[in-house]
Amino acid sequence: MAETVAKQPKKQGRLKEYFKGVRTELKKVVWPTRKELQRYTIVVLLVCAFFALFFWLLDTGFLALLEKVLKITM
Repeated sequence: MAETVAKQPKKQGRLKEYFKGVRTELKKVVWPTRKELQRYTIVVLLVCAFFALFFWLLDTGFLALLEKVLKITM
C-alpha cells in the first residue's frame, strides 16, 4: 500500500510536465492566416471531389466490364 501512495506524486509530476511541454510546443506553432486556411480548404475539397469522381468512374467501368464478361445485370 505504501508503494502505491509513493508512486502517485511521480505520476502527477509527469502528467504536469507533459502538459507543460504541450503548452510550450503549441506556442511554437505557426497557425495559417484566414486566407491560407480558405485556400487549403478549397484545395482539400477539390481533391476529394476529384478522387470521388475518379473512383466512381473506375467502379462504373469495372461494373460494366463484369456485366459484359459474366453476362449479368445489376
